[in-house]
Amino acid sequence: MEFSVNQIAGMIGGTVEGDGERLVDNLGKIEEGKAKTISFLSNEKYESYIYKSDAAAIIVKKSFTPKNPIKPALIKVEDPYSAFTQLLEEYNKIMSYAKSGIESPAFIGEGSSVGENIYRGAFSYIGNNVKIGRNVKIYPQAHIGDNVEIGDNTIIFQGVKIYSDCKIGINCNIQAGTVIGSDGFGFAPQADGTYKTIPQLGNVILEDNVSIGANTTIDCATLGSTIIRKGAKIDNLVQIAHNVEIGENTVIASQTGISGSTKVGKNCVIAGQVGIVGHIEIADKTTVSAKSGVSKSVKQTGTILSGMVGFDHKQYLKASTLFKRLPELHQQVQQLEKIVLNLPSEKKN
Repeated sequence: MEFSVNQIAGMIGGTVEGDGERLVDNLGKIEEGKAKTISFLSNEKYESYIYKSDAAAIIVKKSFTPKNPIKPALIKVEDPYSAFTQLLEEYNKIMSYAKSGIESPAFIGEGSSVGENIYRGAFSYIGNNVKIGRNVKIYPQAHIGDNVEIGDNTIIFQGVKIYSDCKIGINCNIQAGTVIGSDGFGFAPQADGTYKTIPQLGNVILEDNVSIGANTTIDCATLGSTIIRKGAKIDNLVQIAHNVEIGENTVIASQTGISGSTKVGKNCVIAGQVGIVGHIEIADKTTVSAKSGVSKSVKQTGTILSGMVGFDHKQYLKASTLFKRLPELHQQVQQLEKIVLNLPSEKKN
């Protein structure tokens, strides 16, 4: 599939310098500079590549002026990185939405409906009373349980399992192997040391424009809903427990686990291998650094959290008390050092 430089500039709101009729059929790195590709320059240390590139076009800042002659056309924008990201998104949509039709075998249950331009891959399963919107793509071996709702333009990749009664919004992207709506970890300890299973009767709601990475699991609520708010982006291998709520536009990196009934605010950044206990609230715009543990609510917007070391609980409580006083203790040590160093030598002895 080919586009002219002028067409691409129109997609990303840029202006063209050079031959706008040149054709582009792929995206590439600025270092490679292959013919008929488009790339971007946002970091000055890569500028040298633009002068030897054979690319059809390069996206640059509006303020950029070449120091030497160049072959590619330039598309000038405010932010080249964001513009190229937008282009990648458009390219991905074109490739992802290229599939259509129904492969065989593919099952659909009673009372279920699908919108126009749907794709249903081989061995995909759609249960009873399911409502699926327009332009939805369901890849092979995906399972969609009874009473599920899926909005327009959502893509469900290979092997995704969506349990009954879950609701998926528009423009969602669910990567391969993800499980949505599995039972929450609900077990009540008994007097004899055994555990009694607590039925998990709720569902999962993914609002619009949510992305879920591969092999992530999102448990259904015990009662009510586990909710992923609009615009949230969740990486591969993330565990989200029952009745958790993830706020709008929050991003969560791989191998993070969030325990039951915790509420994470809007625009938070949760790095990799973070552990968050249950039944707490995390304020908007909180950042949690990699491998950190969050054991209590975060109330202040914009808080940055770091660090977690596991050892004997009683020792940890004592150490954490001292840790909070480290700046004060350090100041006291400095003051004592000054006193000792200023003592006459006979007093030191």
